[in-house]
Amino acid sequence: MKATSFHFTSRRFGDACGALLLTAAVSIPTVAAAAPPACGPRTELVKQLANKYREAPVAVGLANSGTLVEVLTSDSGSTWTILLSRPDGTSCLVAAGEEWQAVKQTAGHEVGL
Repeated sequence: MKATSFHFTSRRFGDACGALLLTAAVSIPTVAAAAPPACGPRTELVKQLANKYREAPVAVGLANSGTLVEVLTSDSGSTWTILLSRPDGTSCLVAAGEEWQAVKQTAGHEVGL
């Protein structure tokens, strides 16, 4: 009888843990559930970032798709933004954060601080 009782208790505990994990997972915001990226003319977005956060472009690259990828940071690196500009002229803010740190590129093309 104890084995059955233990099995029942273990199963209830497992169900409770599963429900708790499911609740936690549903309540954590995800990137997919986040607001859509802010898009508009590149000049307007860069102007807004300069005025509000004192950010300016510090790195650019061209993706295989023809999209221009830009990293903008404040002078101190306290804020940063990644901006994508498509060939059709539409630009979108796709990521932003704090504490940007530039790294030095070594001779072997490895990233180092």
